[in-house]
Amino acid sequence: MAPKSDSAEAIVLNFVNEQNRPLNSQNVADSLQKFNLKKAAIQKALDNLADNGRISFKEYGKQKIYLARQDQFNIPNNDELNQMKEENAKLQQQLQEQKKAISEVEGEIKTLQSNLTLEQIRDKDAKLRKEVKEMEEKLDKLRGGVTLVRPEDRKAVEDMVSEKLTQWRRRKRMFKDLWDAITENSPKDLKEFKEELGIEYDEDVGVSLQPYSDLMQRDKKRPRGY
Repeated sequence: MAPKSDSAEAIVLNFVNEQNRPLNSQNVADSLQKFNLKKAAIQKALDNLADNGRISFKEYGKQKIYLARQDQFNIPNNDELNQMKEENAKLQQQLQEQKKAISEVEGEIKTLQSNLTLEQIRDKDAKLRKEVKEMEEKLDKLRGGVTLVRPEDRKAVEDMVSEKLTQWRRRKRMFKDLWDAITENSPKDLKEFKEELGIEYDEDVGVSLQPYSDLMQRDKKRPRGY
């Protein structure tokens, strides 16, 4: 008599047949936790199924190993196995072809998603036309000699540059006075002494105060348009 489908024996029998591999009671108990079956109930079900010949078992010392009865399965012969292998190879090839086709479709989708819609193209075109018009207007003003910088902004920049140049000039003079006082009676070669201290003049790093001062003087004399 077959066990009821919802009984512990039916659940255990179905699991053992599905697995079709050697199992001990702990393996079965761990896998069937979702059915809320206690290990003792599972052990009893395994023993009953083995006693009734529904499953096979072997004893290894104190441990029992359970296995689905093999006579219930249709075991293919060599010809059938070879045919199954060929079918499996064909299916694997079809699977690879399908994966390749899916990959190509996904690539096309990404390409299409990265392209702008007609509405987005029109919006971008309008924005670019507006930017071009604004730049052309600025260019016309520059060609006409119109200063695009507000007078107050220009004066603020000039004052800041003038202050920086004044500080630069003052620090150069302070350094020169201090250097002359230190080296006045020094027996050392001044160039070697300077290198020893790691001192660099403006000219050593390719800058000079004079061109900036001249630029400020010329700019003050130049007439400005508004």
